[in-house]
Amino acid sequence: MKKHIGFVLICMISTGYLHAQTAEDSVKIAIGQFFTYLRNSDSKGILSCFTDSAILQTIARDKEGEAVVKNEKIADFATLVGTIPKLAADERIVFDFVKVDGPLATAWTPFKFYYNGVFSHCGVNSFQMIRIRGQWKIHFLIDTRRKQACD
Repeated sequence: MKKHIGFVLICMISTGYLHAQTAEDSVKIAIGQFFTYLRNSDSKGILSCFTDSAILQTIARDKEGEAVVKNEKIADFATLVGTIPKLAADERIVFDFVKVDGPLATAWTPFKFYYNGVFSHCGVNSFQMIRIRGQWKIHFLIDTRRKQACD
């Protein structure tokens, strides 16, 4: 029986059925979970994605068109997420790159945001992730937002 199990495992590995998860893959999974919580309006899940001292910011434009940085409290963001109807918020991301050095990771994710299936805005997310007790957490998230030039 042991030989049979070993043979099956060797076949699975050689065919690519089983493969080791890279550090970059694990970062992508953690970020993907964040957006799953967003789509599901899960405020507790959103909170679980962040470190205790995380920073959440957006780069916006003032009346003169100059870039300004707006800070948002993680708890306020999570509360807002909890008020959104389930599946109404749909942020579709693409991973441009993920870089990992031990417990630190950076991810750059262009996105398009849809609300109730209607395009709202696009931009880029910049994630700084920290691996704490074996789990990737968002420590710093900053994004840009615009309504045009999204392609």
